[in-house]
Amino acid sequence: MISGIVKNGRATVNVVFRLPNQPDFSIEFVIDTGFTDYLCLPQAAVAVLGLPYLYDVYANLADNSSVIIPLHQAVIIWNGEEREINILATGRRPLLGTGLLRGCELNIQFTEGGLVTIDNL
Repeated sequence: MISGIVKNGRATVNVVFRLPNQPDFSIEFVIDTGFTDYLCLPQAAVAVLGLPYLYDVYANLADNSSVIIPLHQAVIIWNGEEREINILATGRRPLLGTGLLRGCELNIQFTEGGLVTIDNL
């Protein structure tokens, strides 16, 4: 089970990253159920982490506009298991999308400080 809290009206959870030759560390992500991929990180964060670049992808935004976004790769620990996932280098804040929530149950107590839980189905 993954646990988090509601902060400033946003459901948040920490995601643990595993980089080569470095200790594991976590980054706080806002859960965005309108985002259908895995994770988004700001471009500056992707650069600092040195995540490997894969290729550019076209993305359709909420306003129905299309943009080209660099796609990178990272290893995370998700529900106790190591997973290699794609990360879109875009935005102002780290976002966790429904691609990572597939096969999971998401529960949110939508009140400040409320509990956020993600369990495997």
